[in-house]
Amino acid sequence: MPNIVIPYKPRALQKILHGQIDKHRFSVIVLHRRAGKTVMAINHMLRAALTNKYLNPRYAFISPYRLQGKATAWDYIKQFAGKIPGTKFNESELRCDLANGARITILGAENDQAIRGISLDGCVFDETQSIKPTIFPEVIRPALADRKGWCIFIGTPKGRNNFYQLYQSAIKNPKWYACTYKASETQILDDEELQAAKDVMSKDLYEQEFECSFQAAITGSYYGTIIEDLVREKRMVSNLFDEDIDVETWWDLGMNDQTAIWFVQRYKKEIRLIDYYENTGHGLDHYADVLKKKGFEYSTHIFPHDVKVRELGNYAKTRLEALLDLGIVGEVAPKLSIEDGIEAVRKNLVNCWFDKDKCGTGIEYLKAYQKKWDDKAQVFKSKPQHNFSSHAADSFRTGVVGQGVELSNWKNQVPVNTNYIV
Repeated sequence: MPNIVIPYKPRALQKILHGQIDKHRFSVIVLHRRAGKTVMAINHMLRAALTNKYLNPRYAFISPYRLQGKATAWDYIKQFAGKIPGTKFNESELRCDLANGARITILGAENDQAIRGISLDGCVFDETQSIKPTIFPEVIRPALADRKGWCIFIGTPKGRNNFYQLYQSAIKNPKWYACTYKASETQILDDEELQAAKDVMSKDLYEQEFECSFQAAITGSYYGTIIEDLVREKRMVSNLFDEDIDVETWWDLGMNDQTAIWFVQRYKKEIRLIDYYENTGHGLDHYADVLKKKGFEYSTHIFPHDVKVRELGNYAKTRLEALLDLGIVGEVAPKLSIEDGIEAVRKNLVNCWFDKDKCGTGIEYLKAYQKKWDDKAQVFKSKPQHNFSSHAADSFRTGVVGQGVELSNWKNQVPVNTNYIV
């Protein structure tokens, strides 16, 4: 291959990062805003693609949303790869094809089913703190197996979510690289610029975005502060299940077969979240099998109000009727506004205990559930942002709204068989 010069002159910090990433297969890099992490990661991937000796190497830059990746990374890919002879760009697929057969593609994590089954030599997770935690272990890690590919996780803290857990694990693993660089340390942004940012940002937001604080509260989070209080009160424990108490389930049946289920026991005023399950791309019979394999004795199942909507196709059955056909008998939560439901959750969370092992993913989703930001008005909207955390939050809200409801108070209610074991 002829000598190729990429038009990229790394800063001192970027040089350090390139050197460390070269020594490790997996890297977790926590950097403040405007530190150049995206440019660094793209050029590291581009160099790897050009020097890879395998046939048709494949690389992916994964953002929380495909359009977000297009806005943040696509122009950089074209800028740095555009000078390389034989490079071709596919705008519709956000794909860069190099002359040696290597390919770099921008992907969105919002639809993990669309990226299952691919093979990768290398991968970059951008804004890792906002990506569904299961994407890496379930989808990307298997994709790296054939050629022992590498992965770089870059991002800025957003509370103690999965990115925090990933960072903590990387610190303890000598085979992984982990680092944190704060704006007060790198001097990439001068004091005047940092002070200007402080003047218009809340303390928590500034600490999070520029000082890489995992302790700062997630801005706009509905439940983050309450859950942190539960952690301090040692309400996150192991082996929470009590075999002498029946289990109820709280459901969300979302679009595209996305379903989330909380497994719950109640004792006096305590609400004990003993397990959490979420999946997509499966029919209701799959979830019936999940309930059966758990081996619990169920007192009831609480479904969202839209379970009674009659679907086109499927013999014009409602999902409620389909659940009944599978022997899953329960009750339908009343229809409340999202705002009222969220307030009900906030009031009930203070009575909750969580199995920290079996509900770990669900807990992180609840912490990540936040208000949507209105860029134009520069305020938070009253509606939540729809992302990977929504299904866990919606199913939790369904259960809270529906729990303790006297069945006689609701019309068209499905009678509960309290002795039924799925």
